[in-house]
This record gives sequence, C-alpha cells and structure tokens, in this order.
Amino acid sequence: MKRTGAGFSVFVLISVFFLLSACVFLIPGCGGGGGSSGGDDDGGGGGGGVDYRIAMRAFVENIGSYARTTDSDFILIPQNGHNLLTDSGDIGGNTEDDYISAINGVGREDLFYGYEEDNEETPEEDQEEMLPFMDLAEEQGLQVMAINYCYDEDKMDDAYTRCHERGYISFSADHRELDDIPSYPANPFNENADDIADLNDAQNFLYIINPQNYSSASDFINDLKATNYDVLVIDAFFNDTLLTEEQVTSLKTKNNGGKRLVIAYMSIGEAEDYRYYWESSWNTDPPSWLLSENPDWPGNYKVEYWESGWQDIIYGNNSSYTYKLLSSGFDGAYLDLIDAYEYFEE
Repeated sequence: MKRTGAGFSVFVLISVFFLLSACVFLIPGCGGGGGSSGGDDDGGGGGGGVDYRIAMRAFVENIGSYARTTDSDFILIPQNGHNLLTDSGDIGGNTEDDYISAINGVGREDLFYGYEEDNEETPEEDQEEMLPFMDLAEEQGLQVMAINYCYDEDKMDDAYTRCHERGYISFSADHRELDDIPSYPANPFNENADDIADLNDAQNFLYIINPQNYSSASDFINDLKATNYDVLVIDAFFNDTLLTEEQVTSLKTKNNGGKRLVIAYMSIGEAEDYRYYWESSWNTDPPSWLLSENPDWPGNYKVEYWESGWQDIIYGNNSSYTYKLLSSGFDGAYLDLIDAYEYFEE
C-alpha cells in the first residue's frame, strides 16, 4: 500500500453506496462479471464466476506481456500475495509456472519485523507460513525482496543478517511511511560498486515511495544519486508530476560509479484518488468497478481489478500507468496490492 497523504473527504451518501457495492460480493451468485473463472484448487472462487486469484495472476501476466513489447527486460515484482505462487495457495501445491515466468522477484513486507506492530518481531507462526514461500521463490529463480519495519539498530541488523543468510535482499525501514533514506546503517548492507544488470545481481535495495519530506524533485533526486543502493524502488511521480526520462536515467548510476536498477511503485489492487487518472466525477458517479474506500488508508479505494475499465488504466494503451513508466525509462514496476484477492474472498 502506498504510504502517502490522506485523500479528500467523501460524502456519507457516497460512502454508503461504495459499501453496498462492495457487499455485493458477499452474496452468493452476485458480483462483478468478467475476469477468469475458477479452474484450480485455489479456494479463490467468488460470486459471478470470478476466481480472484486466477484473475490477479492473469492481470500481472498481462502487464508483463504489454510492457515487454517495448522493453523485453522490464522487471515485475509483486509485493505480498505470495500464495499465488502455487495453485492451491499452500506450500505443497503445484507451482504456477506461467505466473512465475512473468515475474522477476517477490516483495514481502514484515517478514521478520512489523507484522503486528512496527519494531516488534513478526510472530513465529507467521514467519513459518511466509518463509517456505520465500524459499520457493528463490528456488524458482526469483529474487526475494524483504521489507522489515523496525528502527532499533540491533533489530535492523538482525533483519539484514537473517535475510542475507537465506539468500534474500532486504531493506530495514525505520518509517512505515517509507518517506526517508534511513541514517542507519551509514552504508547499505553489502554495499558494492558492481554493475547491477539483473535483479538477481542485487545485494541490497532502498524502498522510498513517499518523498513528502522533500521540497523539490531535484532535492529528492540528488539525495538518491548520493547513495550506493543496488536497486531503488521509488514512486514514479513527485507531487503528481511524472519523473522525466532524464531524471530516471540519472538515478541509474550509484554514487560509486556502479550501475543500478530503478523500479517504479505501482498499485494495481486499489485506486488512489491522488493519481493522475482519478476523475472528479467519480466522487458522485463512480465507475462500476470502483468500490469502497479503504478505512485504513484514506484516498485508496477497492477495485474490481479484473474489470477492463480498471485494467485499461494500468496497461495496454498510451494513457496507461505502465506506459508512463516505460516512457520515463524505469527498469520495472513494483506491484502493490497483489493480495487484493483476499478482500473479495472474505
């Protein structure tokens, strides 16, 4: 989920409308049409014949197919939703090979710290559920990118060490808002001057998608350029303005001279009312695929992500989000809200 400012207020009447729209999915035989129908053992089937997990896999695969017609090396990294790696959603299930082939890595928040509360260790039972999937991803040639939310230096060190021992790259975020370059450690874990041409070459990464503390894009860019992280995961926009190809290209060289990857954050499981695509008319007359506001993140709205109206915003045309990432020269996309299927299953 993008950790950024609150969206504008929504009238109570509209909120009720969104709530009723979302509740349709709780009624057997109702719900949005379109998307893929169930055919495996996901347990992800829902109203209207939509299998929410199959639909999400297809969505990701189609984003990749579209992007790679322009950039054959375009990187895709879904965050969370690791259960999509197998057909059953269990570690013992068959691997979903088409989906795995479409992605280059797996992002996982709260792997060792932050699952229930920031700076607290993730409960052992949750670690035991997630870690086998992370190991499966590595076995399949995917790069695991773990984000741990902790600010005590000993816990940050512990998170880096434990991830490294398992072959993952990681980032210890001292703010859940992901709005700063941590002052600790002074240098990135496993800092190096190597050229990073592939995600599997990376030894570390920086995850900063909310540059609210910067007064200008140039200040933000200059601070990023001064680092030696192998991968930068950033928002493609600064104050609603898309970063230019020149700005993105300038970030692809580490301060020590080595080449690195620059990946753009993109939420595909919820709509954000602070994005370029949001239309003011949606406040009173929302499209059929736009549902209720996320109570935990104001300005973020549930979407029927399998519907063409939403997918057209994300990929497939010259106005789409993915096209904008390609035109600015990003090396790939970090896909958030992959686990949106859980909302509809529940």
